[in-house]
Amino acid sequence: MGLFDKKAVRQEIRAKIAKLSEEEKREISERLCRHIAEMEAIESSRTVALFISLHDEPRTTVLLEKLHDKQVVVPRIEGDEMEFYDISEGLEKGAFGIMEPTATTPIKPSKIDVMIVPGVVFTREGARCGRGKGFYDKYLSRNGFRAHTIGICYPCQIVENLPTEPHDKILDEVVCE
Repeated sequence: MGLFDKKAVRQEIRAKIAKLSEEEKREISERLCRHIAEMEAIESSRTVALFISLHDEPRTTVLLEKLHDKQVVVPRIEGDEMEFYDISEGLEKGAFGIMEPTATTPIKPSKIDVMIVPGVVFTREGARCGRGKGFYDKYLSRNGFRAHTIGICYPCQIVENLPTEPHDKILDEVVCE
């Protein structure tokens, strides 16, 4: 296969996502979120880490609505680090144009029971390639982090093979259909 070009793979997958209609994205997102909401890991959790979707990611708003009985935390980028905060105090536009929590006290990694993880490319076995900044890999490596990790993606984001590096964290499962 030669050298693996993450940039080229990201571009190829983004092109496939761009071919999905808004209706297809909405329908797939709803199915994915319903499936995740019914998972045992979610049902037995107290605190769920979720991300606020970008235009090319499955819409997590459906899942957010289904987690009304859970503490939901979302990330905020702070320099080179990512922290998670409770969303009950509200959201505002932050780094990279992403909606971020307004809360000021981060949640300890050990308090998160389940984390829904975005990415650009995934394998069914849990390997992932994100946007290239390494925020999630760094967070998943933090002391005390113990959460069950679930990747969420459109079916076109799944590849057979995705070479990993030592710092890459493998997710517990990936929901794509």
